[in-house]
Amino acid sequence: MIVPTYNERENISRLIDQVLAQDPRIDVLVVDDNSPDGTGAIVDGIAAVNPRVRALHREKKLGLGTAYLAGFRWALASGHSYVFEMDADFSHDPAHLPQFLTAIRDADLVLGSRYRFGKVTVVNWPITRLILSYSANIYARLVTGLQLFDATGGFKCFRREVLQAIDLADVRSNGYAFQIEMSFRAWKKGFRIAEIPIVFVDRTEGESKMSKRIVREAVWMVWRLRWWAMTGRV
Repeated sequence: MIVPTYNERENISRLIDQVLAQDPRIDVLVVDDNSPDGTGAIVDGIAAVNPRVRALHREKKLGLGTAYLAGFRWALASGHSYVFEMDADFSHDPAHLPQFLTAIRDADLVLGSRYRFGKVTVVNWPITRLILSYSANIYARLVTGLQLFDATGGFKCFRREVLQAIDLADVRSNGYAFQIEMSFRAWKKGFRIAEIPIVFVDRTEGESKMSKRIVREAVWMVWRLRWWAMTGRV
């Protein structure tokens, strides 16, 4: 389980405990971007007494996408068969993890969907944020052809073969467009993608990392993905 963090001290200990409780096979890698609030030090303390927990420290805040790429490389080098993505703010409920482990038996990539078959399972989001997210997924589907209900979601499980097949050095997105790009690349390589329903609850501790820059990146990236596919670059 790869968990990127930046100022998540209020959540990280509880999250790690709940993730590890779901299945004894799960290990946790926290990729911390030198959080000023001491998140990285908290994880170090946990890792010192629990071999299922590791911390990867980066010098500064470098973005979500690069954090996951660093985590993917670590997970592949350490021999893990399945690699999860998960937010640190409890918007992704660890209780869903057994569903992922069941679904991945018949898929190569499993996505936790907030909008599966058009049914919205989001709690505590302002209506403007919900409309933006839902519309972004329709937009991404129309532009790229990627037939997913929730391509922007970040609760995912990859088989290691998917990550090995994708040239991680070629991945360009760093915000929420990263989620679209990774799924798009997996789809174009012929891997099986499944979506399972999750309940997404907006964070109650810490601050959202959403920004206008992240939104702009997603708007343009879907067109880049379409062009790359047309020119054989994906």
